[in-house]
Amino acid sequence: MDLKLLDVEPSEAERVVVDLFTGMGRDQLLPALHAVNDRVGWISQGALNHICRVLHVPPAEAYGVASFYSLFSLSERPAKVVHVCVDLACQVNGAKSLCDRLTSELGPAGARSGWLRSPCLGVCEKAPAALAFQAGEVAKEQLLAPTTAGEVIAVAAAGPSHVDGGRAEVPQAGAAGLRLLKRVGVVDPESLDDYRAAGGYAALRTALHLGPSGVIREVTDAKLVGRGGAAFPTGRKWDATARQPVRPHYLVCNADESEPGTFKDRVLMEGDPFAVIESMTIAAFAAGCSRGYLYLRGEYPRALHLLRNAIARARERNFLGDNIMGHEGFSFDIEIRRGAGAYICGEETAIFNSIEGFRGEPRSKPPFPVESGLFGKPTVVNNVETLVNVPVILTEGCEAYTRVGTSGSTGPKLFCLSGNVSRPGVYEVPFGTTLGELLDLAGGVPPGRELRAVLLGGAAGGFVRPDELDLPLTLEDARAAGTTLGSGVVLVLDDTADLGAFLLRIAAFFRDESCGQCVPCRIGTVRQEEAMARLVGRRPLTTSAEDLQLLKEVGQVMRDSSICGLGQTAWNAIESALYRLGYAEEAAS
Repeated sequence: MDLKLLDVEPSEAERVVVDLFTGMGRDQLLPALHAVNDRVGWISQGALNHICRVLHVPPAEAYGVASFYSLFSLSERPAKVVHVCVDLACQVNGAKSLCDRLTSELGPAGARSGWLRSPCLGVCEKAPAALAFQAGEVAKEQLLAPTTAGEVIAVAAAGPSHVDGGRAEVPQAGAAGLRLLKRVGVVDPESLDDYRAAGGYAALRTALHLGPSGVIREVTDAKLVGRGGAAFPTGRKWDATARQPVRPHYLVCNADESEPGTFKDRVLMEGDPFAVIESMTIAAFAAGCSRGYLYLRGEYPRALHLLRNAIARARERNFLGDNIMGHEGFSFDIEIRRGAGAYICGEETAIFNSIEGFRGEPRSKPPFPVESGLFGKPTVVNNVETLVNVPVILTEGCEAYTRVGTSGSTGPKLFCLSGNVSRPGVYEVPFGTTLGELLDLAGGVPPGRELRAVLLGGAAGGFVRPDELDLPLTLEDARAAGTTLGSGVVLVLDDTADLGAFLLRIAAFFRDESCGQCVPCRIGTVRQEEAMARLVGRRPLTTSAEDLQLLKEVGQVMRDSSICGLGQTAWNAIESALYRLGYAEEAAS
């Protein structure tokens, strides 16, 4: 390829880290960008130019990728920076006052002041949250959750001291009857021996005995469906991939849970990382995959550390690699790919583009991933929660599994409780538990307050009123009620929450996260935010009736004609607030 490179050279530090990728292909573009960002804190023209030279990527395309992700900077900034979350759960737990104090003491958010406003960091149970980063020969990251302005100011000056903000909040830890969370908070997540002593790798042994078709049959009979929001039958997806004659087959674990209010996959990866690795290995065996990619959101430093350890220990003990567990001919290994702050990369085909070294934009379907996915080969994509259900099915049996939950929604389900709730965290309950029962588990709203609304499914979900708490939490009941369970978000708002500001943040989130590929979403999310800003009284330029009509029309166009789920669902929560909660009348009055 005859590349037209820029006439600028990298620094010595940049050259050293980029040269490590010599001889590799374009699919290493994202890791190379991470390497430079980790070393110097930002990506200069010289560094980008050298990456293009080493990986043979046109400069314009490399720039398009580097500028796509919020965790990267293409303009110079300090080695130390703190990303402060301003998204939904943090917003209702004091993020605005925290940011106001930071602005007062450090200056407006930006590179010069050492702090940046950030979308959701995935630690919603510990809101408000921040992520401190310091570049260097060994980059450091520290989650501050929950945090205060004083702590952020101190860390912005001194830099991060360790990798995480403590263990995840699992209020049910150690309780009897748990399946998905049974080891979280109980077993050492860094010990393979502890994992095996608690039943680990028994499911893989069962899978090898059953054979690929037997595993697929068990998963299909268990009626396991995807837990990321789409609810597609898992067994059908695996079977369709396994039947493809084209080789190789790939497995992608979608661990880029960027939906505001979602943190269940993080809890599983931090609390039970070997279960994630075992589950991926079983899925690979069933679908005939020789290689797996775990696409991990870039804001999860503790999960990254624990998963790297789990993969290394599994390789040492022949649970990954060639002839796994002595099973001749079954070879499989896993590579972690770090995301870099892009909500759209949670869409299954956008993940493919990101891994391959392109902008994380969704692809048109068909062809579907089971036919032509990663690198144009048949690919299975499942999220973390979906996968960790598989060992439960294989150890308990599909019949026992289907006795949990309902006939239409089988098995256990993880829900992420955050916002104005007494005991936030991840909760495991059987499908069919009512919303009221789930809120009772979490202690309800804080004493002296009243429930105003519950957001189900995150920014792409819908609101439920206080008089609807008898809603059974199943896929079919949520659908019948005109809402969705989505990825398991249950974000509670009490009577102190500013609903208008909350809705405006949802609109701003979709505007920021739209990849811009299709016109309905690229333009529609901007118009939606502008109309919401006027409705909540920030920029009164039109009448409420005109803005409500505009929101309806724009929302319907996005829903009908956007390429992917981001644009198709960008209007959902706002629509439900306007008409289910009655905010339209409130805004008009």
